[in-house]
Amino acid sequence: MRPILLGMLLCALPAAPQAAVVGEEVVYRLGDDRFQGYVAYDDGLPGRRPGVLVVHEWWGHNGYARRRAEMLAQLGYTALAVDMYGDGRQAEHPADAKKFSAAVKANMEMAAARFQAGVERLRAHPTVDSGRLSAIGYCFGGGIVLEMARRGAELDAVASFHGSLTTTSPATPGVVRAQVLVFNGAADPMVKPEHVDAFRAEMEAAGVRYSLTDYPGARHAFTNPEADALGERFSMPIAYHAEADRASWAALVEALAGIYPR
Repeated sequence: MRPILLGMLLCALPAAPQAAVVGEEVVYRLGDDRFQGYVAYDDGLPGRRPGVLVVHEWWGHNGYARRRAEMLAQLGYTALAVDMYGDGRQAEHPADAKKFSAAVKANMEMAAARFQAGVERLRAHPTVDSGRLSAIGYCFGGGIVLEMARRGAELDAVASFHGSLTTTSPATPGVVRAQVLVFNGAADPMVKPEHVDAFRAEMEAAGVRYSLTDYPGARHAFTNPEADALGERFSMPIAYHAEADRASWAALVEALAGIYPR
């Protein structure tokens, strides 16, 4: 979905230090399929630095995903907002978003290949230390990064913000390499308490380094300042929660700093 209320979005997202952030439109391919991404980095920093993939919500590769990439760049990372649908496709209506996301989730081999194409595009960027990569995702994207971790993706960390926790391919011991962080809205009707319990049991049985934080009162899409307007427009049970947004971002920043000390 193309950005709406852009001014609200830019003002409401957590503040980050000022930096000389550069944004680059990038195109990458997987076979005959074409994908449109966005790389953000601080061109004032010397040398190579860790890279972070950002996987979009079910609306597709839009301004929100790009803004999160820019926030990571302000922290000293190079971030790639990936395109999981192809050709930068965005949904204008929840029905389209559901169709696009369902098509990807129905074929996890294809999803993994598209995700890996993004990994390789980020790894090839001249500012990236190719041995230090992580991924974050929102809603649809949160579920995707968790699935990639379950498949043993070579990532240092994955972080899911209000993403799906259920899976048909649970993690098994010795496969998950990444540290897993989950930021969940305790009032999210799309993630039920039994889903949370099952996820915890899955992670513990597989011996995964993980954390799961529930934010009281936070609903689905709690990090996105556009959620209130979208929820009202389409009668969806989503809402922005400023406190949970700030707290979850701060937790991500702290976790990444621990993994990638300066």
